[in-house]
Amino acid sequence: MIMKNLFLTFIAIMAIAINASAKSWEPVITNVSSSVVYQNGYTRSNGTYVQGHYKTRSNNTNLDNFSTIGNYNPFTGSIGSIAKDYSAGAYNYGAGRTIHVGSRGGQYYINSNGNKTYVPKRSINSFLW
Repeated sequence: MIMKNLFLTFIAIMAIAINASAKSWEPVITNVSSSVVYQNGYTRSNGTYVQGHYKTRSNNTNLDNFSTIGNYNPFTGSIGSIAKDYSAGAYNYGAGRTIHVGSRGGQYYINSNGNKTYVPKRSINSFLW
């Protein structure tokens, strides 16, 4: 039922995006093309291949990312599930862990494998005390 509603919503958005002069079809996706880039496939150091995919350009926030709550990925049809930066939901990620701040402002904790796991940004004061 949810997928049917999403599909119908997507169709409605596409219908609205049609050029009024009917000279061409312009889906909503073309309006955000400057913020969407294609990430080529690559092989990780452990040998795992990561398939190429579309993503939003890197910036200092997750508010416009496909994976953020309230956002929709038109390429995969998925709905975002990660809390927005500085939202109340951001405090649930990495609970009980020491949150570090990277050189470019990203916030993360070290997981059980010794790797960085990035989390939505929290207020700096929330983990200094």
